[in-house]
Amino acid sequence: MKITALTTYAVAPRWLFVRIDTDEGVTGWGEPALEGRVRTVAAAVDELGELLIGADPLRIEAHWQLLTKAGFYRGGPVLSSAVGGIDQALWDIAGKVRGVPVHELLGGPLRDRVRVYTWIGGDGAQDVAEQAERKVAEGFTAVKMNASAQLRPIDTPAAVEQVVRRVAAVRDVLGPDRDLAIDFHGRVSTPMARRLLRLLEPLAPMFVEEPILPEHAANLASVVESTAIPIATGERLYSRWDFRAAFEAGIAVAQPDISHAGGISEVRRIAAQAETHDAFMAPHCPLGPVALAAALQVDFAIPNVLVQEQSLGIHYNGEGSDLLDYLADPSVFEYRDGWVERPRGPGLGIEVDANEIERAAAWAAENGFEWRTPIWHHDDGGLAEW
Repeated sequence: MKITALTTYAVAPRWLFVRIDTDEGVTGWGEPALEGRVRTVAAAVDELGELLIGADPLRIEAHWQLLTKAGFYRGGPVLSSAVGGIDQALWDIAGKVRGVPVHELLGGPLRDRVRVYTWIGGDGAQDVAEQAERKVAEGFTAVKMNASAQLRPIDTPAAVEQVVRRVAAVRDVLGPDRDLAIDFHGRVSTPMARRLLRLLEPLAPMFVEEPILPEHAANLASVVESTAIPIATGERLYSRWDFRAAFEAGIAVAQPDISHAGGISEVRRIAAQAETHDAFMAPHCPLGPVALAAALQVDFAIPNVLVQEQSLGIHYNGEGSDLLDYLADPSVFEYRDGWVERPRGPGLGIEVDANEIERAAAWAAENGFEWRTPIWHHDDGGLAEW
């Protein structure tokens, strides 16, 4: 079997798919999406794909080593996302050729279902409380929310109180038997993180995500030590080497993104690395159906998964597309009481609707659609973290 082509499809709301074709008619799908940089990653996939034409798709690890190390300049979000999507598609092919889901190739399933969490938005305490009530009614037992909008480096007592009030409103809805995760989203400076974490401790978050920006990794250990709240990070870390300092700082939860951190091959290794530090996995995945399917394949094969992010109904999916729209059979992602059952189909366990993807990609190309990261400013005109 030989690889004959790699084709990318940029679609709304902010996703990028790659299809790998072979001379024996077996096709694999991956999602090398990088939000706000879709065209850049598509170009990287095209360049890396030149190395794979005519190669055996089943030599997955050999290809991963080639794609990540054959170039003099390595790593970073663009190249790691390109590799991540290609790697997913190669594992999809491998599972289809052998007639088994990918987790069977990773050692077999360790569990029959995986817990998932859902996002809530909203500005004020009343808004987030109402959204939390809807998610509870839908059966979810864990939700995640942003702690705040933009914050000054050291903000006022009123701003601090607003954060605590928002989180407390959601905790009141969830009660003690459901979990609440809080995303600082890199919007919080190191001194503000220390202040907020201490005040949020009575509300018992499952974890606080990305309490400080990844470029301030030297401060991460002091943040971890300042609180009893489990600290999570990793959506902007792209390899096991990037994660090393985070684990040494004492994070409790690792959040590699299957589309940004080198795909199934590398995320599986990051999970093993986490296990040696008594840390747990909550893979980042606010993306599309192929990324979620790939993340779940890893979840079912590792011992230390905590919970899985998923994007059904997330606020980013407001451009007429949602998680299930590109699947021939969306029932594979049917959540029951906040859990998803183990996929049984071959490869990534999903059947992609190729015609719908081609239609959506053609629409996006014709209409010039491309999602961009929002740009925020402080009241003095300076750039604020989104």
